[in-house]
Amino acid sequence: MPLSLADREEFLAEPHIASLAVESGDGRGPLTVPVWYDYSPGGDVRFLTDGDSVKARLIAKAGRFSLLVQRSSPTYRYVSVEGPVVRSGPTTLEDLTRISSRYLPPDAVSGYVQGSDLNVLVTFRMRPEHWLSADLGALG
Repeated sequence: MPLSLADREEFLAEPHIASLAVESGDGRGPLTVPVWYDYSPGGDVRFLTDGDSVKARLIAKAGRFSLLVQRSSPTYRYVSVEGPVVRSGPTTLEDLTRISSRYLPPDAVSGYVQGSDLNVLVTFRMRPEHWLSADLGALG
């Protein structure tokens, strides 16, 4: 059963590991890789990566990407969102801290942030345009 707008936005706002997909443009299937991300209901999806990475180059070329997040424990639920890149630029200390805080224990965030090279990171912002979602009910 598809999720309501509020339910899918709330689910996407949880700190899941996302599968990011972007067109490869070389006759192969899309590049699909795991990423940490940030999202607040009604806002843009943000994630950061090395500016020289394959995914960064492909996203810059394609101008859009998709994310899929899922929960496999009962009940199985997923949200997929796709849309255009509305902004990209150097990652700020605030971006890095906000995203890493979603995934790391509080006592590990400072060390992770201090050990990261902001000079090589880029943050992408995507405006959700197309959504797919479902809650498939309790698993057997």
